[in-house]
Amino acid sequence: MIMNYIHEKSHQTQKNREVLESIAKDRVRTNLLGKYEQRAIAFLVQRIPSWISSNMLTAIGFSGSFIIFLSFVLATYLHVNYLLLGVLGFAISWFGDSLDGRIAYFRNKPRKLYGFTLDITIDWIGIILIGAGYIVYSEGIWELLGYGFVVMYGWEIIIAMMRYKITGKYSIDSGIFGPTEARIFISAVLVAEVIFQGSMRYSVTILGIILLIVNIADTRKLLTVANDMDVREIKQKLPDEKD
Repeated sequence: MIMNYIHEKSHQTQKNREVLESIAKDRVRTNLLGKYEQRAIAFLVQRIPSWISSNMLTAIGFSGSFIIFLSFVLATYLHVNYLLLGVLGFAISWFGDSLDGRIAYFRNKPRKLYGFTLDITIDWIGIILIGAGYIVYSEGIWELLGYGFVVMYGWEIIIAMMRYKITGKYSIDSGIFGPTEARIFISAVLVAEVIFQGSMRYSVTILGIILLIVNIADTRKLLTVANDMDVREIKQKLPDEKD
């Protein structure tokens, strides 16, 4: 009995290791929660019903963004407690956005270019929805923070695409900070706003400053890599100089 349990446990561990390798083929993760997040994704992809497709998961993820937008609208016109609906929206967004591409690799049916294009497009539309929701909820000059958030996140998307073009590696993280950490942080901001009304404007300001600093740092790193590659290419094209 004990030996069977040990054997089954060992088999499951090996299977999980193989799943982790299969779902991480096309991207590098450096975010703080990356290790635990990948384990969770490996657990979930093995249990997603076969009738649920990658496109359906993308749609589920997008519905999370719409729920976040709706939470801002309801909080504006009904009651601030509806912001808590946004926390659920971020959880749904994580579920669909994290699993749509990974399930394709797990099932050995990846569409790398199609998935990349769809993922970037849906992410961008989702961020516009979230930013628009914040603009509806906020007042006066604070509405600009919603616009700033959309701009900063759009900049991060552009950086990710340029990194993919230059290095051939698709990474959605900026050091230890990735989409999952961003979702958790903003969810905490929503909860704090329910408890301490008016705190969101300051939290979003801090988030915007952080994103600005991160984007500037990532852009500088990418420019350095691009410049080094250009220099090497130029040197390779120059004829050998004789002493």
